[in-house]
Amino acid sequence: MKIVSRFLMPLFLTLASINPLCAQWVTNGPYGGYVNDFAVSGTNLFAGTPTGVFLSTDSGASWTFVKNGLTNTYVNSLAVSGTNLFAGTEGGIFLSTDNGTNWTEVDTSLTNVDVLAMVVSGPNLFAGTNGDGIFLSTDNGTSWIGANDGLTFPYVTAFVVSGTSLFAGTSGAGVFLSTDNGANWTMATTGLSNGFVEDLTVSETNLFAATGGGVFLSTNKGTSWTVVNNSNSAYAVFASGMNLFAGVGAEGVLLSTDGGTSWNQVNTGLTEFVFYAFAVSGDYLFAGTSDGGVWRRPLSEMITSVDQLSTNLPTSFYLSQNYPNPFNPATIIKFSLKSKSFTLLEVYDLVGKEVATLVSKELLAGTYTTEWNAENLPSGVYLYKLKAGKFVETKKMLLLK
Repeated sequence: MKIVSRFLMPLFLTLASINPLCAQWVTNGPYGGYVNDFAVSGTNLFAGTPTGVFLSTDSGASWTFVKNGLTNTYVNSLAVSGTNLFAGTEGGIFLSTDNGTNWTEVDTSLTNVDVLAMVVSGPNLFAGTNGDGIFLSTDNGTSWIGANDGLTFPYVTAFVVSGTSLFAGTSGAGVFLSTDNGANWTMATTGLSNGFVEDLTVSETNLFAATGGGVFLSTNKGTSWTVVNNSNSAYAVFASGMNLFAGVGAEGVLLSTDGGTSWNQVNTGLTEFVFYAFAVSGDYLFAGTSDGGVWRRPLSEMITSVDQLSTNLPTSFYLSQNYPNPFNPATIIKFSLKSKSFTLLEVYDLVGKEVATLVSKELLAGTYTTEWNAENLPSGVYLYKLKAGKFVETKKMLLLK
């Protein structure tokens, strides 16, 4: 959930199919508004917006407005527990047991119904409110109790679960940690220089926070933090395996494949650049923007495989000519690294527009190959550029269909 203006244009989701373009982000039509949160349940993808909940059952190709019984439609957060879908709104919590077709309000014992964040942890459902802290339900929202001991700042904007640890982000006092299902909380803010936490995510044992001062990393369950991107305010951070995506200021979508050490923009095709929510469903990464609805892009376009041919240490950095060349539609690119390096291999068209990121990770010394498939791109000359440490080299290749 992201704290943003409540007076933007409504979200108008059309039923038009997403354009089948390759190597870029696509959206499903011209509409205004923004997305606060996503939830995934099997093949169902839900988007929470200021006008209610939308459902896609076909990977974002079409959307259905699902709000029957949702008497407050300003949806801040979504959570899934089995077949139960919960929506946290500025006017209470609602439950749907039929994929959003019908909703029932389940917040009669809440003392604050402005719900900013929700999370499911085993049989427990937690709700973070705008002023009364955290509430816990163990019966799917039928009843709620306060869970605030040690929580010294009651404005809760984000949650994440990591094993037996539950983390809560606040809008002014940083992060709090509970290891006993919310019975007690302790501050976990050492090194977290900005206390406005927009989002939290976990990648294996690493905890990341999107804040007003950028993206922060904790490798010790919040005991201490270090900044890994402070170029701008961060609105969203999302881990998919070892890959980390962030919405930072108006920089679009940033990707890190090395735990936040380095970042690359993966913005090809975007016309909107401020993002508040991410989700992975099927083969796609979905991004919710501040003024352009939902965008999607195949994960494989941003995160590609690279095969190591040999661990014999090369004597130099080297970028080989692709083969075959000319090619249609796929080609192999080979390169050598004489030392361990963060390696970036990108493809551009002749006007300098990035059309693919083939490698973006730290690699050991050795010789590698990776494949580029340009099936949905037009014939022409393309440039591929290797950056490894201080080494930079660019070569041309010809796609001939």
